[in-house]
Amino acid sequence: MPKEKESTSKIINETTVWENCLKLIRDNVNPQNFKTWFEPIKAVKLEQNTLTIEVPSQFVYEWLEEHYIGLLRKTIKRELGAEGRLEYSILMETSSQAEKPYTVKLPAKGNSGLKNPSVPMPQQISGGIRNPFIIPGLKKIDIDSQLISNYSFENLVEGDCNRLARSAGFAVAQKPGGTSFNPLLIYGSVGLGKTHLAHAIGIEIKNNFPNKTVLYVPSEKFMHQFVDAVKNNSQNDFVHFYQMMDVLIIDDIQFFTGKEKTQDVFFHIFNHLHQNNKQIILTCDKPPVDLQNMEQRLLSRFKWGLSADLQVPDLETRIAILRKKMYVDGIELSNEITEYIALSITNNIRELEGALVSIIAQSSLNKKPITLELAKQMIDKFVKNTVHEISIDYIQKIVCDYFELPLEVLKSKTRKREVVQARQLAMYFSKQLTKSSLSNIGMHCGGKDHATVLHACRTVNNLIDTDKKFKAQVADLQKRINLSR
Repeated sequence: MPKEKESTSKIINETTVWENCLKLIRDNVNPQNFKTWFEPIKAVKLEQNTLTIEVPSQFVYEWLEEHYIGLLRKTIKRELGAEGRLEYSILMETSSQAEKPYTVKLPAKGNSGLKNPSVPMPQQISGGIRNPFIIPGLKKIDIDSQLISNYSFENLVEGDCNRLARSAGFAVAQKPGGTSFNPLLIYGSVGLGKTHLAHAIGIEIKNNFPNKTVLYVPSEKFMHQFVDAVKNNSQNDFVHFYQMMDVLIIDDIQFFTGKEKTQDVFFHIFNHLHQNNKQIILTCDKPPVDLQNMEQRLLSRFKWGLSADLQVPDLETRIAILRKKMYVDGIELSNEITEYIALSITNNIRELEGALVSIIAQSSLNKKPITLELAKQMIDKFVKNTVHEISIDYIQKIVCDYFELPLEVLKSKTRKREVVQARQLAMYFSKQLTKSSLSNIGMHCGGKDHATVLHACRTVNNLIDTDKKFKAQVADLQKRINLSR
């Protein structure tokens, strides 16, 4: 019985001492850091003024030593007196269950335990960190950034659809890790240029800061590497490798959804990079708020920086993209053909460029000149198996043709009655027949706000109910638009 009481007292004592330490620590670090670095720690034993705490990994131990050594000494001295000592019991991810955690002693004064030559170092660290891209050995300068040189800012056409994201990306490239855009999350539908912009930022950073280690990695490759690391019992190497990056670019993070272990390991990599002012750049096919089965702690971190969307490019931007590609490839097409391609493919830059390549290839193989008729034949084949989605640009073109108005007049600020009515009809049909937001519709109609679009829709509905001639015009326009499907 006495022994039992002694054991119970001992457990209470060590727990109490550490809880008192945590109270002081909590007052001296921000809540997020406390949760990340101190909550997982457990008190193990207390013997002769020496408190032993269990930390989950070598990395946590090293982080505590580097960033919180002074605070830990202060708390131990306050609780155990001047002779107080702290020891770490470090759980090794690579150790078997039969092996005991190894211990590192922290003296009350002087340097940290890491510099004590008697401290045993983990085998995977002393043997060199495994590099998933360059194996074996690891030199930061040898890491291939995996960047595609053609995906530069010079080859990225700027428009209203991507101006915010492009500007933020360029700012990051001038001062990686030193802006409020960390992380920078770029989101948008398939084929709108997320990957291009991510590479462009990385290339610009390498040009501005040749000594920085930049790495681009698709999310699927990241997950495959992590699975391999688990199989090879080298998770520590995997984490440490990614924590060495100055700039980490991960493409298509939506594929992390539902992958709990991948999210967990990325959470720790993210924390380390962010807390060390390293730049994180992410791309996704949807805004963070729409990501399902993604841990809340990750979603909250994605919102720390800037989330910038890429929208469907307007007609002028699509034409500019085609002309840019034609210039790079040394090709000349008439304005009529270029505009036809841009009007026919509206929602995907990749498909837009692919259609141009198909037309050029057909002309070259059959040794025929590129005519509007050839372009129409190829476009029909190109979009044959896809549902043709009505675009705002196409609606505006049909409305302008119907009322014999130039497109620039429709988008102007003029308040002439016939122009206002045509503009309102374009807004009305855009809301009815496209998936675009009110603000996006307004932007395409001369920079109007969402309230103006709502007012236009109400006005059109009222006139349909009260004006037979106007109702007939709306029906006629509806037929013309439907014929374009």
